[in-house]
Amino acid sequence: MTIFDERIEKLRKEMEAEKIDFYLIPTADDHSSEYISDFYKVRNYYAGFTGSAGTLLIGMDMAGLWTDGRYFIQAENQLAGSQVELFRMGNAGVPTVSDYLKEHMPEGGTLAFDGQVVDFAQGEGYEEILASKHGRLFWNRDLAGSLWEERPERSAEPVYILDEKYAGKSRGEKLSELRRYMEKKGGDRVLLSSLEDIAWLMNLRGSDVSHTPVFLAFALIEQDTVQLYADNRAFSEAVTETLAGDGIILKPYMEIYEDLKKLSEGKLMYDSEKVNYALCQCVPKTVSVLPADIHEMIPKAVKNDVELDNLRRGHIKDGVAVTKFMYWLKTNVGKIPISEISASDYLENLRSQIDTYVDLSFTTISAYKANAAMMHYSATPETDAVLEPSGMLLVDSGGQYYEGTTDITRTFVLGEISEEEKKHFTLVAKSMLNLANAKFLYGCTGYTLDILARSPLWKLGIDYQCGTGHGVGYLLSVHEGPNGFRWKQVPGRREFAVLEAGMITTDEPGVYIEGSHGIRTENELICVEDEKNNYGQFMRFEMLTWAPIDLDGIDIRWLNPEDVEQLNTYHQMVYEKISPYLDAEEKEWLKKYTRPVGVEQ
Repeated sequence: MTIFDERIEKLRKEMEAEKIDFYLIPTADDHSSEYISDFYKVRNYYAGFTGSAGTLLIGMDMAGLWTDGRYFIQAENQLAGSQVELFRMGNAGVPTVSDYLKEHMPEGGTLAFDGQVVDFAQGEGYEEILASKHGRLFWNRDLAGSLWEERPERSAEPVYILDEKYAGKSRGEKLSELRRYMEKKGGDRVLLSSLEDIAWLMNLRGSDVSHTPVFLAFALIEQDTVQLYADNRAFSEAVTETLAGDGIILKPYMEIYEDLKKLSEGKLMYDSEKVNYALCQCVPKTVSVLPADIHEMIPKAVKNDVELDNLRRGHIKDGVAVTKFMYWLKTNVGKIPISEISASDYLENLRSQIDTYVDLSFTTISAYKANAAMMHYSATPETDAVLEPSGMLLVDSGGQYYEGTTDITRTFVLGEISEEEKKHFTLVAKSMLNLANAKFLYGCTGYTLDILARSPLWKLGIDYQCGTGHGVGYLLSVHEGPNGFRWKQVPGRREFAVLEAGMITTDEPGVYIEGSHGIRTENELICVEDEKNNYGQFMRFEMLTWAPIDLDGIDIRWLNPEDVEQLNTYHQMVYEKISPYLDAEEKEWLKKYTRPVGVEQ
């Protein structure tokens, strides 16, 4: 019996005492965050699975983990030897958590979860399931978390102000815009729980979540005041005074639950997918609740002109770091000891030397050969592969800078690769450039355009079991809605927004062959307006990411003339933007790796 099985058995004893049939543990915090701080990693504690997405369901005679295609291989490895069964979300015949509960919950049964880490929309769905079974929800106690021995404390790292020269708008302007939205919709108060939205609105940043510069907080916004619920240890006197100047009152973090109970009238606005179930249960019946879309209330996905100009500068700095890393890697592999981890560390060091660097934007994925077939592989001292002058290294990485958030993937050819690998590498580059060079009418969504990236791979009968791209925040989460590229809707993901000018979205198709290799090429794109004529407003993308695509992996037999022109045009721009920041030797090397292909030399 593994240590995780022992923990599950201990929880089952408590479940039995409370007459609980199923206990649900999502990957979440009080704020519906994608990435969570250590205090909230209860699912990890019971299952041993460390991926950033997954739901654990424990019954008296079953334990199942639901996760998506990014983590199938990782989950299979980490769950090996335990009683936890892997449910591969999206695969044919695999039920959702809700469908499983509908089938297996006994009449009059009980479902338990911590109401502070399940969003209200999900909680309502579970209410319906239990009502159909004449059962009950047990939501007001963190039973699983209470059994966690030596559980970390909630983080309270220092909060700092993001200057207007980076934010582009003052805190006062943003609050005024939100209040106009409230007035237009007839609301008296807005409840905010999502950390990125609060940080954006307040022009504040923190570090309570690894690689995501946010701080734990709730906000209750009225026409004249803002009550910000957070740990006051994280706020300096200077920050507190600055907030007070904009009518923002700092209150204890957990006091939000009691303050909501004290409301007696008025109209409260919130997004039911961005506030937790326990918060909503605190709102008295005498208070009217107005549904709201968080992306309308907090329009952070559409970057303003100052943010966009900052991002353009920041991405050049980041591209220089990635290019220098590529030069170092390809000229030293096989000559000096390099492993997945040491390569990742070298790239992190290059980024850390940038003057406006804050942190990584996520834990770097540095995956050699077959390890790269696991989309979200994370090297450990036990798995740390030594790099040799053969095969490929996939590096997915990014930085947090005052000029914004970056996310880039490059796959580097370290030596001899097979014809199949070259074909896959070339078609992934083609796929990325196909989408990046799209021209489309306003009104398109990521679901409309996703086929442009997948088509070259679908023609081979190959797919990648994830979206093609996601929105990116500004010195916030590397994953940000509501924009994204995806060919089908996934429950719980709202990525069907119309692509607006100013939205940033990644473009990252890939090929993942288990036991052999993984390839991904990723750039970030800005959606911008193109021509307008009698057919309507056309849109296109502006490339934001600048770093070479390894020409050692390109086989032009798999490219048509338009593909070749797109690749050569991109590389010409890479050289123009990046070469001024390189030394003579690096510049000469870059000239070789951005040379035109398919052209007589």
